[in-house]
Amino acid sequence: MQLDYLDLYLIHQPYGDVFGSWRALGELLSEGRVRSIGVSNFESDRVMDLMLNSGLVPAINQVETHPFQQQIELQEFLKQNNIHTESWAPFAAGRNNIFSNELLLSLAKKYNKSVSQIILRWLIQRNIVAIPKSIHRERIVENFAIFDFEISNKDMSEIASLDTRKSVFFDHRDPASVKRISEMKLNI
Repeated sequence: MQLDYLDLYLIHQPYGDVFGSWRALGELLSEGRVRSIGVSNFESDRVMDLMLNSGLVPAINQVETHPFQQQIELQEFLKQNNIHTESWAPFAAGRNNIFSNELLLSLAKKYNKSVSQIILRWLIQRNIVAIPKSIHRERIVENFAIFDFEISNKDMSEIASLDTRKSVFFDHRDPASVKRISEMKLNI
């Protein structure tokens, strides 16, 4: 990559030789080759196991977080352990018709914003890091225009009512999903 260091390096899934990978990341951290290390898709039990058996606390846990999968309990656990929550798929990859959801559309109209801006602002107000993916300049600009308004507590509670507590992608604890993900890694 021709860089002096990386700002953040994550273990992508809680499978395989997690402890070997975590030790390697710890070495990169101690050598100054990375500034922070973290995990992705780790449930609270996996994070606790990693911390207890390595002595290293992840800086961040990147997990599926959006209005339909809000990760409230996990976020509280992470907060108690000084670990930041980062959202992957903050827009649920458009699933569940997120951009035409009646509640989100009504809030977008109320605040004179887009549904995307409502979702990003909702995440920011929950102290969740959000890095939305886009290749379109106008959407990238729009995604940054979320700091000139605040969603009311009442409206935050309304968004909380959308939580299904289920992934719109796959369950990281489902044996069939674990097998499929592990087999994909073997084919790379």
